[in-house]
Amino acid sequence: MAEVINMPKMSDTMTEGVIVSWLKNVGDDIKPGDILAEVETDKATMELENFVKGTLLHIGIPAGGSVPVDALIAIVGQKGEDISALLNAPATPAIAEPKAEAETVAPSAQTESPAAETASLGSDKRIKASPLAKSLAKEKGIDLSAVAGSGDNGRIVKKDIENFSETSSTKSSASVSLPAVFGQESYTEVAVSQMRKVIARRLSESKHTAPHFYLTMSINMDKTIAARKQMNEYSDVKISVNDIIIKAVSLALRKNPAANSSWLGDKIRYNNHINIGVAVAIEDGLIVPVVKFADTKSLAHISAEVKQLAEKAKNKKLQPNEFEGNTFTISNLGMFGIDEFTAIINPPDACILAVGASKETVIAENGQMKIANIMKVTLSCDHRVVDGAVGSAFLGTLKDLLENPVKMLV
Repeated sequence: MAEVINMPKMSDTMTEGVIVSWLKNVGDDIKPGDILAEVETDKATMELENFVKGTLLHIGIPAGGSVPVDALIAIVGQKGEDISALLNAPATPAIAEPKAEAETVAPSAQTESPAAETASLGSDKRIKASPLAKSLAKEKGIDLSAVAGSGDNGRIVKKDIENFSETSSTKSSASVSLPAVFGQESYTEVAVSQMRKVIARRLSESKHTAPHFYLTMSINMDKTIAARKQMNEYSDVKISVNDIIIKAVSLALRKNPAANSSWLGDKIRYNNHINIGVAVAIEDGLIVPVVKFADTKSLAHISAEVKQLAEKAKNKKLQPNEFEGNTFTISNLGMFGIDEFTAIINPPDACILAVGASKETVIAENGQMKIANIMKVTLSCDHRVVDGAVGSAFLGTLKDLLENPVKMLV
């Protein structure tokens, strides 16, 4: 008996999927374990595994099309089997057309351009003027060719006729005529990806439901920069400042567990484990792979794992277990030269840390002026869960660890 294959829910936030490509064709014999298609979810491109033995009798959506979760996408059965009853079954969610390619749109050809408007006036009346201006000029015996227009593209309007004089006529005769057309308006439209849809929905919900407040602190990174240089003389993996920040954040959360929490409506969850989400910019938007149990891992381990997760994220190869389960998130724009910024909380976390660039800054120390590498960080907090004192204590611990990185070893 033929069986329907529906679009599975491949992530906790997935509501619809896009068929990137079919790896099997109608008429192919398939068995459990075969990969039927590649599916783009809101977070990654994943393989759709088959669990039915038989022949692929029907493909319900072409490559590039999107369907809601649980919608029919294929039918598997015996060769020659009648599947009309399955195809005509009611309450099948509507199938979207394949995504349109980016399209550049120009104004309609039926829209009359300024040049066309001028030409339509006739060979002896190539001056652009409003009907009222023409009528007024005729009454006053004013030659429109002597009038300088102040309207769009030099168009003569009523006030130009009212203000006309021989002086202005002399001035206008010396004026430079402007071209009628300067360019053509156009735009490009691109279909919204599944990832961008979910980013828009989740961050809008976060911003409008979680009462954000922000705490900013300046951190002297001189000792961290020096420590990193020494570490990389011995480490097989190149350790970045961001790797050290991840480690410091995880240890600061261990000392300030109230910041490692989530709002669940009728209760607050205080997480005993520390999973750090690291925001990664990719072509379709932003994804947050997760370094799990970050407080227990060495800097070399964190560095290697972050590089691997970032590479998989950019290639859309992350698996659900690699981008779920975060308890705290870091968004670092320092590599783009951003001094400081505020970030929107990434649900279900109660906090997100926005990290700016380390920049040489003149500071006062013991009554003396000196130059130090100062980095600004801003903690966005969900006030339903984290109060100002909790957020401040967390940042204080983070500052102490980064300004004295040897403390991460004890």
